[in-house]
Amino acid sequence: MPLCPSSALAERGRAFVWDVLLWGQPARAFALRIDGRVVAYINRCVHVPTEMDWQPGEFLDADKRFILCSIHGAAYAPEDGRCVGGPCGRGRLKPVTVAEQGGMACWYPSADIRPSPAAGGGSTALHPPTPFAAPAAADPEP
Repeated sequence: MPLCPSSALAERGRAFVWDVLLWGQPARAFALRIDGRVVAYINRCVHVPTEMDWQPGEFLDADKRFILCSIHGAAYAPEDGRCVGGPCGRGRLKPVTVAEQGGMACWYPSADIRPSPAAGGGSTALHPPTPFAAPAAADPEP
């Protein structure tokens, strides 16, 4: 399932975040380019199941070496999602299978991770790897 153009994922830059179903429940996943390849994980800290980005699509620490949980400070190796420090113990982020084909970053559903029905069977970009823009105000109820 297409995510975004490969060129949109800068080396150790902003992540592409999208909706998925994890074990039948709504969740978010994110994709980053690390050492020239695209990696993706469920956006859920191993320590306590909360989303980790400190700003929309921003997962890496200041040195861009580790994925860092903004709530608990758990640090993960971006290459394989294993815990390298903090309260995540010997845990590992849940990977999402990704690849690049024809200039596009794509993800592949699994038994545990399926497309979100809200996306019409496809991916919905929540935070594409572009400069942050504030969301539009919701229309008031009539």
